[in-house]
Amino acid sequence: MVEASTKQAQIKEFFEFCNANEVEFVDFRFTDIKGTWHHIGFSMVAVDESSFDGIPFDGSSIEAWQSVNKSDMILIPDPIRYFIDPFTADTTVVVFCDVWDIYKNQPYEKCPRSIVKRAMQYLIDTGIGDIVYYGPENEFFIFDSIKMQDSINCQYYEVDTEEGEWNRNKNFEAGSNIGHRPGTKGGYFPVAPVDSLVDIRAEMVKVLNQVGLETFVVHHEVAQGQCEIGVRFGNMIEAADNVQKLKYVIKMVAHLNGKTATFMPKPLYGDNGSGMHVHISIWKKGKNCFAGDSYQGLSDTALHFLGGVLKHARSVAAFTNSSTNSYKRLIPGFEAPSILTYSAQNRSASVRIPYNQGEKAKRMEFRFPDSSSNPYLAFASLFMAGLDGIHNKIDPGKPMDINLFELSLDEIRAKGIKQLPHTLRSAIEEMLVDKDYLKQGGVFTEEFLQVYKAYKFETEIWPWEARPHPFEFISTYSC
Repeated sequence: MVEASTKQAQIKEFFEFCNANEVEFVDFRFTDIKGTWHHIGFSMVAVDESSFDGIPFDGSSIEAWQSVNKSDMILIPDPIRYFIDPFTADTTVVVFCDVWDIYKNQPYEKCPRSIVKRAMQYLIDTGIGDIVYYGPENEFFIFDSIKMQDSINCQYYEVDTEEGEWNRNKNFEAGSNIGHRPGTKGGYFPVAPVDSLVDIRAEMVKVLNQVGLETFVVHHEVAQGQCEIGVRFGNMIEAADNVQKLKYVIKMVAHLNGKTATFMPKPLYGDNGSGMHVHISIWKKGKNCFAGDSYQGLSDTALHFLGGVLKHARSVAAFTNSSTNSYKRLIPGFEAPSILTYSAQNRSASVRIPYNQGEKAKRMEFRFPDSSSNPYLAFASLFMAGLDGIHNKIDPGKPMDINLFELSLDEIRAKGIKQLPHTLRSAIEEMLVDKDYLKQGGVFTEEFLQVYKAYKFETEIWPWEARPHPFEFISTYSC
């Protein structure tokens, strides 16, 4: 808990920031179970120190939260997590918020940001460490247009990008066709004009820097229209907040350029999908707990953390790969790490130990998550699985320094290697069986897990299972 005097100083600094930047509006933002960012705006003149005690809102209007007869909820602004919105016509400061449950007089069990804060406190309570760092790598697609329809007689979508190989014979403005295209799986690192997204990525980087995100790697990814912009690591809450900022900025810059950006894992059949690789390390008193003398310079603590994630990964996937579309990415042939093992520098494994020479850089890269997940829930579930591994000294087994993409399903089974679930339904069912590790320290509650299950079934799994797929007409119509 932040001491009252510290919080008062932080609030004072916030108002000084607003005065210095001539802020006219304050946008209070919070995240729901799915990961959608919501906001409530106020004129700056209506905001004072008491606003940080709580801002009322209707919790029944947020899916899977409150019933209408107990709908009053409170937003608690975080006085150290804010930035100037680069897209509003009038100067607006965005403030991250947690949700407070007035009926239980405690942080709301279904607030994803509060779950991360409980996980961070649990780390301290265990004595294992005092901070955990996350470095997510979010891949995304930039399209020129998207059309979709979901009706009783039509299930349809169509995305388009000038980079698409399907446009080789298309006439664009003035009858021109640039002819330079990456092709399927051909987009990794080519220069312009094959890479047609250089300038829009540069604009995205500038705006990300403007909102306080330090970027480093910026490049075209493997698929047509696919990109990656890497941002600097932070603690668990900072990293999750930063994913929300990054997704907001990238979508808005694309929108203002007449394009559309998506973090959907698998929008293109037959080309690579988008992941969210997550780098993790735990620190205590300024020292990296993952550095040691075991495999690839890792400590036993790191290997036990890894063992916990591998043991619980099929359950963790309910949060790290939380859409039905996630599992169309996790199939062989598209560089997606669905096999639950680890290796050094081997990108076919679901967990990679990156090459580095210093103790400070020792970490693990979990390659199976994707950006359709709620970053708060994804990061917290990964962490809780790893911490369970440390508590119970779970052995991750031997590394597999081979190209796992070349293994057949029979070979995978013969080696006794587990795979990630093949559907969201399977992942949710795995989580319901293997959930005790999530509830340690009160980080996730049984109520939340049941609500999450019901929400996913009602809004994604059952609707997806009930709808005819266009390919079913190809394979079955003439039966």
